[in-house]
Amino acid sequence: MQLYSINTGFFKLDGGAMFGVVPKSIWNKVNPADENNLCSWALRCLLIEDGNRLILVDNGNGDKQDAKFFSHYHLHGDDTLDKSLAKYGFHRDDITDVILTHLHFDHCGGTIRREGDRLVPNFKNATVWSNEEHWKWAVHPNDREKASFLKENILPIQENGQLKFIPIPNRENPLRQLASANFTDSISIRIADGHTRAMMLPQIQYKGRIIVFMADLLPSQGHIPLPYVMGYDMFPMTTLGEKKTFLEEAVDNNYILFFEHDPKVECCTLQRTEKGIRPKDFFLLDSIS
Repeated sequence: MQLYSINTGFFKLDGGAMFGVVPKSIWNKVNPADENNLCSWALRCLLIEDGNRLILVDNGNGDKQDAKFFSHYHLHGDDTLDKSLAKYGFHRDDITDVILTHLHFDHCGGTIRREGDRLVPNFKNATVWSNEEHWKWAVHPNDREKASFLKENILPIQENGQLKFIPIPNRENPLRQLASANFTDSISIRIADGHTRAMMLPQIQYKGRIIVFMADLLPSQGHIPLPYVMGYDMFPMTTLGEKKTFLEEAVDNNYILFFEHDPKVECCTLQRTEKGIRPKDFFLLDSIS
C-alpha cells in the first residue's frame, strides 16, 4: 500500500464560523484571518494505492459552479486535482473507488463535472461510496444545511450508476458513536454524527501505523482542543463527545491524524499535556516510513 496527499487548492471561510464559541483573540493566533475575517483552508484529499485499487478519499470543490458561487469562497492557490494526481503518475481515469466522507460541496464537488449542458462523471471508471443514512440526509436536506448539499454534486452519482453504500452500524445501537465498518482488509470506516449525519472517517493500517482521515471531525490541528467546535456542525454537543472519545483513543494508540482542511499541516501525532490532549509532532504524509 502507498498513500499520497492530493492537494486541490485552497478556499476561505469565516474564522468565527470555523471556530464556533472560541473568541477571535484566541483562534486568530492559530489561523490568522484577513481583513474580512476570512481564513484560508486547504482542500486536501487522500489517494490510497492498494493492490489493484486506487482509492480517492474526497475530491474538493470541483469547478462546475458559477463565478457568483465561488466568489463567496475565494478559491486560491495553484493546486488542482489533476495536477496533484499527475505528480504521482496518475490520472483521474485510473481511480477505481471514491470514498466521500460526506456530501458537502467542498468534499464531493469534484465527483461530477459539467460538459456543455451535461453533468458527467469525473472518475468514469470508479465506484463512488457513501452510506445510505448520509445519502438520505443529503438528498432531503434540512434548511440549515441545504446550502452545502448541492443537487448537481449528488444526484448524478446515482443517475450514472456509480453509487454504492458502505454498510454502517445501526443508529439504535448504543455503541454507535465512532463505530466502524470494514471497507478492505486494511481500511475501516468510522462514523461520526456531530458535523453532519453519518460522516465517514477512513482509518487505514499503513506501515505498521494507524492513519485516520479526519474530514470535518477535526478539520485542522487547531481544532484539537475540545471547545474548538465549528459553527457549521449540526450537533455540536455530539461533536464534542466524539472528539473526546476519539482523542483519548488516538493518543493511547499513537494514531496519525491526516487533516483535510489545515492550510499548513498534513499530519500530526498527539500527546497529553496539562491543558489536555494537544499535537505532538507535525509532518508530511510522505515522511512516514
